[in-house]
Amino acid sequence: MKKSGTDSVTAPKALYLQAKQFVLERAASGFWKPGDMIPSENQLVNELGMSRMTINRALRELTNEGFLERTSGVGTFIAERKPHSNLLQIANIADEIASRGHRYHCEVLELGRVAAPFSIASALELTTGSSVYHLRCVHYEEELAVQLEDRYVSPAMAPDFIHQQFDDTLQPSRYLLNTIPVDEIEHIVDALLPSEEDSKALDIDVNEPCLALMRRTWSASHVVTYVKFLHPSMRYRLGSRFSVDASSRAG
Repeated sequence: MKKSGTDSVTAPKALYLQAKQFVLERAASGFWKPGDMIPSENQLVNELGMSRMTINRALRELTNEGFLERTSGVGTFIAERKPHSNLLQIANIADEIASRGHRYHCEVLELGRVAAPFSIASALELTTGSSVYHLRCVHYEEELAVQLEDRYVSPAMAPDFIHQQFDDTLQPSRYLLNTIPVDEIEHIVDALLPSEEDSKALDIDVNEPCLALMRRTWSASHVVTYVKFLHPSMRYRLGSRFSVDASSRAG
């Protein structure tokens, strides 16, 4: 396979998945923008060194997933992005705080590249030691720390993440939702005690119980981000409200 400058396959994948990743990386980097026509199947065959059947499957799946639009006799285009936050129920804490009429503030503790240890590489479905983006920041409500965000991001899926100025108006969750089409999420909630480092960031005692929400998001079968949100249990609650089908009301 001929690799472009943005193609960063870090583990063996089926060829059609590599072709899908190539298209998604070009779109995520801004090389191809919504509405742009991408190269033809024959051009991609030559550029990527893959069979036409492989390229056709990749483009067909991306079209079915809403990332591409194909017009017969004309070509294939990058689909216009649509907001996903309400559909996926991924809450942005800044919006939650603002909805209560309270002041919101974000303090970035660190943002840079790191070599992914085994646990993080496994969560991102990369090889151990892969270069990933790492961000830690604290979210405040009325000057009280209510959430510590510890996030890892795949550079292949969000190459410009590290160049953003995250602050009171732009949060990591908002940026990723507005930039990357997300089609799958995973949430795991746990209760734990904070580490000494985390307790200092949240300005709490090391013996104060916390609620941890771990989240992974996928785009076209590739993990975009893995993040742990840590909340002091005395300051924050996790909950949701949703509709239930009649057939699902058995308990």
